[in-house]
Amino acid sequence: MPGFFTLTPDSLHHLLSRLMYKVARCPWRPWKNALIRLFIRKYRVDMDLAEKSSANDYMTFNDFFTRSLKPEARPISGASNGFISPVDGHTGAAGTLDDDRLVQAKGKYYSLAELVHGDKDHVRYYQNGNFITLYLSPRDYHRVHIPADGELVFMSYIPGRLFSVGPAHTRRIDRLFARNERVITTFRSETGMFSVIFVGAIFVGSVATTWHGQVAPAEKREYASWHYEPGISFARGDEIGRFNMGSTVILLTEPGKVNWTVSGKQVTMGQVIGVSP
Repeated sequence: MPGFFTLTPDSLHHLLSRLMYKVARCPWRPWKNALIRLFIRKYRVDMDLAEKSSANDYMTFNDFFTRSLKPEARPISGASNGFISPVDGHTGAAGTLDDDRLVQAKGKYYSLAELVHGDKDHVRYYQNGNFITLYLSPRDYHRVHIPADGELVFMSYIPGRLFSVGPAHTRRIDRLFARNERVITTFRSETGMFSVIFVGAIFVGSVATTWHGQVAPAEKREYASWHYEPGISFARGDEIGRFNMGSTVILLTEPGKVNWTVSGKQVTMGQVIGVSP
């Protein structure tokens, strides 16, 4: 019947992402091996860095996509005041918030309040603070690590759209990062509060953390939050989560706590991207 079911762009993005979720977890060996080998060739993935170098060694495509690396592949910088990159990725916009406004791309901005779903504590922490955006391409390592020693105190799931987060889309779509589905993880440290925000995107069928397991896709697309007291302690470089398919991480710190040392460059997990004054 006309009008009985309308597939909106939003519902289409979520449907495609859920289909990708299923496809990426298919264990049928001929399928997953062919898909992994095709992906390695297309994106020129350096499998010499992976702990398991053969497509045959992975249970599913998602197992390959979220592969672990050899310990020596991503050394953690020894600089005591260094804020390391939590991911392999390309650094996009970075700098100081203009009150509560972040740069998305040249001429495009979004608000801190919208990004954190109006959470008053987070607005208070990060107003006039520092931010950096890191884009993960499909070929990148897709585990996320903590950029500094910290104690997890809060996590929230914010439902939203699943726009692509590639550079062309960040230049074109208004307020993209504040509109897409995301998971906010917030930590307390000796130098103040900081947050690692996992931003979902088209085909990003899953965001998981090491303490909670799968956070997205959620059973219900409704805002949810978790408080941790006492907090959960992590040392700089510890794994805290992972993406299925490529996406974006945004880091937020309190005012005056970090000076970013990279911009517009490819970085690897463990590399220093900022220093405390």
